[in-house]
Amino acid sequence: MRITLITVGKIKEKYFTDAIAEYQKRLSRYCKLEILEVADEKTPDGASAAIEEQIKEKEAERVRKVLKDSAYTIALAIDGKQMTSENFAEKIQGLGIRGESHICFLIGGSLGMSDSLLRQADERISFSKMTFPHQLMRVILLEQIYRGFRIIHHEPYHK
Repeated sequence: MRITLITVGKIKEKYFTDAIAEYQKRLSRYCKLEILEVADEKTPDGASAAIEEQIKEKEAERVRKVLKDSAYTIALAIDGKQMTSENFAEKIQGLGIRGESHICFLIGGSLGMSDSLLRQADERISFSKMTFPHQLMRVILLEQIYRGFRIIHHEPYHK
């Protein structure tokens, strides 16, 4: 299975990059993992809602340029479906069984994702009603993908 993360913005903090590298290493035995970063837009202080929408749309266009039409696309969104780790594992496994060999997860920038990109995704999932920094969300998503593969393969993992 191939898994791609398309993320808006770069990770600057070493503790995040170290965690990401660790999960990339762990996941290498289960899937082909690719992380694609697209540039984020600078948001001026006191930006209006209209300006924020324009920024999200510019970021969405960058995401679309690297998003493969053949990939099953899952957007991380606060209004998405919440699930347990076991349900998430079932989702990954079920997509593979039905022939979806490429899953692409989308993580928006600091303002979130444009409505048009959210509508374009095959589905939306949420890890919480809370808002997390998009850099931290990348680590959380990778951990859950790793946990999902451990569950699928009936391997022990800390609960």
